[in-house]
Amino acid sequence: MEPNLVTDERLSRVLDELIRREPLFHRTEFGTTRADFAAMTAPDFWETGASGQRYDRAHVLDVLEERHKDPPAEEWEAAEFRCRELAADVYLLTYTLVLNGRTSRRVTIWQQDADGWKVLYHQGTLVQDS
Repeated sequence: MEPNLVTDERLSRVLDELIRREPLFHRTEFGTTRADFAAMTAPDFWETGASGQRYDRAHVLDVLEERHKDPPAEEWEAAEFRCRELAADVYLLTYTLVLNGRTSRRVTIWQQDADGWKVLYHQGTLVQDS
């Protein structure tokens, strides 16, 4: 049974800000270089891929740098965004992403500080065909 995921009304501004930034690493307006991606991630950032494999920040930056040398043509649609405050200025954002026909559930933990928004953690889980 699907949970009833609702964003608290007081987080609507945060939700709007984070929707503009997702899907993570696919929004070219936030940059396409290694330095851009490094600036948007916390020093201890890590992610769990759809395979279940965990990746550290250096590996993710290497992959992104390589990918953006010859950017792939991508068709994506993101929907069902929900936001939850985990701690002061730390937010859990969840959404569904259809990327080149492949559906996944995404979760990103964002932190806002004096320098702006930073990603602490990201995960993508593939949705199996029903």
